Amino acid sequence: MPYGYNGKVLHVDLSKNAWHVETPSEKWYRTYMGGSAFASYYLLKMVKPGIDPLSADNVLVFATSVICGAPLSGYNRYTVAAKSPLTGGFGESEAGGYFGPELKFAGFDAVVITGKAAKPVYLFIHDGEVEIRDAESIWGLDNYQTLEKLELELADKKIRAATIGPAGERLIRFANVTNDLEHFNGRTGMGCVMGSKNLKAVVARGRNKPPLADSKKVGEVARWHNQRIKSHPPNVGLSAMGTAGLVKGLNAGGILPTRNFKYGTFDQWEKISWDSIKKEIYHSAGTCYMCSVKCKRRVKSDDETYPLDERFGGPEYESIAALGSNLMNGNIKAVAWATQLCNLYGMDTISAGNMIAFIMECYEAGIIDKNDLDGRTAQWGDDRLICRLVGQIGDRQGIGDILAEGMVRAAQKIGNGADQYAFHIKGNDLPLHDGRGKTGMAMGFALSSTGADHVESPHDVAFQGEGYNALSAVGITEPVRPLDTDADKVRFFKLGQLSWGINNLLSICNFCSVPIHAMTYHNLVQSVRAITGWDTSLFELLRASERSMVMSRLFNVREGMGAKDDRVIDRWHEPMPEGPLAGKKIDRDEFKQAIQLYYQMMGWDREGRPTSAKLAELSLGWAASVDT
Repeated sequence: MPYGYNGKVLHVDLSKNAWHVETPSEKWYRTYMGGSAFASYYLLKMVKPGIDPLSADNVLVFATSVICGAPLSGYNRYTVAAKSPLTGGFGESEAGGYFGPELKFAGFDAVVITGKAAKPVYLFIHDGEVEIRDAESIWGLDNYQTLEKLELELADKKIRAATIGPAGERLIRFANVTNDLEHFNGRTGMGCVMGSKNLKAVVARGRNKPPLADSKKVGEVARWHNQRIKSHPPNVGLSAMGTAGLVKGLNAGGILPTRNFKYGTFDQWEKISWDSIKKEIYHSAGTCYMCSVKCKRRVKSDDETYPLDERFGGPEYESIAALGSNLMNGNIKAVAWATQLCNLYGMDTISAGNMIAFIMECYEAGIIDKNDLDGRTAQWGDDRLICRLVGQIGDRQGIGDILAEGMVRAAQKIGNGADQYAFHIKGNDLPLHDGRGKTGMAMGFALSSTGADHVESPHDVAFQGEGYNALSAVGITEPVRPLDTDADKVRFFKLGQLSWGINNLLSICNFCSVPIHAMTYHNLVQSVRAITGWDTSLFELLRASERSMVMSRLFNVREGMGAKDDRVIDRWHEPMPEGPLAGKKIDRDEFKQAIQLYYQMMGWDREGRPTSAKLAELSLGWAASVDT
């Protein structure tokens, strides 16, 4: 019998209004393990090259892992994946909360969704049973209204629902998937794919937890982990301030994106920092299933212009910088309200903020004018315009209809040189970190299969001093130099990328796991052994992480992506104008050489294609024969 997982994958064909259950072997589970690897496996197998991401031919995967739902802090995430309507390549996004464990307890380790429903529907998965239910009564509702209606219709306040709001229904290409109103599969437009399939929600209710191989050992690791979280500095900071605590340090380091990534410091940073949030709008801390970190920050305000409701969560760092510093907006209430609006519409705050920064710089350059903005001028820091534009994007009104198409398509539509201010990698908008101050992270942006992705690898600055000791188990024995782009940095990036890949593979939160936070490699392996009963090792986990990355890379190769797409934005090749990193830039030639060195280390050819030898090494020989 399986331990830690169900041994069942649910396949739903919305076009046929039918479903069936697959029961993969233990060998299959041990090979792919979960999360990103489950997703890339099914997308490689089932998605034909060149299909329209918004067609019925796309495949949508919800995936947990062999350890998701175990009673340890951070073991609660899940993956949503499909061909991305934003990038045209591999689309993947993770989220925490309670939905992932609930799906496991409902009887399935993953859900693979094909086709398109003739009318709006939602899936109700409960204790091994599956229903495809009519969703016409909730189509058009925001995420809060949707959850309320579902709880009422199903007469159960304990359901967990992954939903889309109007943004997904309107096929906004960066629409996200929301669970419990404060947890989001934010990147690459997975909510847009749900909308294209007329799928309003996936609802889970489960009462049967898969048995653990050694529950006593799991308990021992959990107690140790929770105790260490109380004293491990990065986790102490997250518990006290949430991710808003990053604002101060990034600004001090000169890497807080400001004015569409032109600068690295914001003179009003204190107004959007944790201290300002705590003083003006903080309500309470939130958390995810079984997690003792409690990094979520809920906000509340009775402000007439920007009313905030604690039920809708609060802004994380990425939202604060995307809708704050990068737009030169120092009004924390406006930042939080714009975030809340994005959450109710169901769209990614990173992309929404980047789209508005793009428009502001286009206005500044004379590419657009007041006529394009309904007679309004566009000034950096104009909080009312920012919130207005968020609403226009969500409603697809005015210029918001253009911005809803994402950075690449919006720049093409506007034309007249707008593309020089349209910052993206592989079509995905940039998370709010400046690569001129951490080149390893810049490699993560460039090389991620999903485009610009801040969780592709651990960020260099965490390993400048004694922090490198956390990576000693994978062979990093010296401090990292954040500004370098040399062979040592490539080696650090490769090993760090494989390490963080374990977390997406096993559905573990980066804020709890290796290499930065409280979990250690040793106890991570011990927990996987105790949950599954497998005599596993760090080597096996790293190999499975690499297998997942290679499969997603192969997906992109089939879609025509390669070395030409593994780049950073031109602005990062320009010197930082001012601040602590004044004059610093990423040397273009050095960066290209570093990418080529990474290919060699990974066993890829000069175009970034995994070689047949690498596929054989990873037991992926079958992938060589998948349609190209």
